[in-house]
Amino acid sequence: MDTALLLLLENPLIKRRLAKKRRFWTHNINRSRERFGEFFHLYKSLQEDSERFYRYFRMKESTFSYILEKVEWRIKKQNSNFRKAISPIEKLALTSRFLATGLSYRALADSFRMGFSTVASIVKDVCTAIWEELQPIHLGIPSEQDLLEISRHFYKKWNFPNCFGCIDGKHIRIRCPSNTGTSYYNYKQYFSIVLQAVADANCRFIFIDTGAFGKQSDGGIFRESALYQHLVTGKLNIPADRNLPNSDTKLPYVLLGDEAYPLLNHLLKPYPRKNLDAQKTIFNYRLSRARRVVECAFGILAAKWRILTKAIETSPENAEKIVNCICVLHNIIIDKEGIALIEEPKESTDSKKNRKNNSSTEQARDIRNCYMQYFNNEGAVPFQYNVL
Repeated sequence: MDTALLLLLENPLIKRRLAKKRRFWTHNINRSRERFGEFFHLYKSLQEDSERFYRYFRMKESTFSYILEKVEWRIKKQNSNFRKAISPIEKLALTSRFLATGLSYRALADSFRMGFSTVASIVKDVCTAIWEELQPIHLGIPSEQDLLEISRHFYKKWNFPNCFGCIDGKHIRIRCPSNTGTSYYNYKQYFSIVLQAVADANCRFIFIDTGAFGKQSDGGIFRESALYQHLVTGKLNIPADRNLPNSDTKLPYVLLGDEAYPLLNHLLKPYPRKNLDAQKTIFNYRLSRARRVVECAFGILAAKWRILTKAIETSPENAEKIVNCICVLHNIIIDKEGIALIEEPKESTDSKKNRKNNSSTEQARDIRNCYMQYFNNEGAVPFQYNVL
């Protein structure tokens, strides 16, 4: 090393400044991370108990290893001259714990013996890596054959033919963003972004749209989404119209939505609740019974990933990354571990959704009427009359 530089470094004033600066590079508590950090004293023990591993990470060890294998190269960093880099497996463990519990960055920083900003950076990087690496595999755009398979499951499980998905929106609570006015303030009187999703018959997501303002209605969000554009322009790989089972009536494949959505050729919604006759009541019941799979999907999502039960304390942009990651994890776990049998949930009683600007075409109304006639004739099932 140059003599002049050595003399400079030996200067007491320079040495004090360097020492003061480096003192905050790693906090004294965090220096013992590999000895006392939660990951190091708990992970190996969890591996020895599959039930506790699942309860801690909300997934099996095989699923955890699969995700790690896919994203490891994206989140791995090289050791520096000053400190050892945090391993990918510890980063994934921390992020999984954050999503599973909703603990604050500060609480996780204390538990894992890391800095606050380090935890925030890890969560953002891992969520982004999971989305970009695994979304094409587990939440990619379905092919025509995929939609046909989904429709077969809907008919088998929920007695609704020619259905390739059910759509609904879920408000994701967030911390009040600065300088946004009431854009994120929803009718439930808290700040949120909206996750709009389409679920298949097994509560698996096939389309998602995340990040809309909380004040927007489901119908308004839908009309601004890529899904709507694909529906009206025919770019969605929807199969050709097909005869309903045991019938000569040929009808299009459809999504199922609630009253907040527009009635379209490929999207059915219930008849208005006023002046319902017996046939329309039965149609509404059959549609509602099938459509609840998306409500089940949201319920499973929130029960497993407890971050969704409280306000996400990040910017709306980072909250969107977190929600996208959770939706991919939801599909990965179903693909790898399956899903328990779905109990039929109670009928939704939410009547406050904005239902404006949902005018329909005559052709769309004719399609709904044909489905109504089918459910009251060839497609009738004995239990449907209990609703009357």
